[in-house]
Amino acid sequence: MKKTLIIGASPNPERYAYRAAHMLTSKGHDIVNVGIKNGSVAGVEIEKPGIVHSDIDTVTLYIGTHLQSQYYDYILETKPKRVVFNPGTENAELENLLVANGIEPVEACTLVLLSTGQY
Repeated sequence: MKKTLIIGASPNPERYAYRAAHMLTSKGHDIVNVGIKNGSVAGVEIEKPGIVHSDIDTVTLYIGTHLQSQYYDYILETKPKRVVFNPGTENAELENLLVANGIEPVEACTLVLLSTGQY
């Protein structure tokens, strides 16, 4: 199973990050929720960015491009194998930075990847 860090986690059930957290855990993936909101999602507390997790396979982004630059160092320090850019989060600058650091950028929808068995 791929431990996944969700950037942009939200306790709002209408948000895609909320749906992804529940789908990931229902399929047996451990998650780390990172966001600015307080609360928990899928039984996991939402953390503020800062704690660097060393066992992350995948980072999945649910924040807009204009907010991503404050997470660049955090993502690189986490050293995931890949970063999923969900629709609306595509960012050529971050993708180039990831490639330069040996991290695979993936433009896809986490929910679709999980639903089709491609995660």
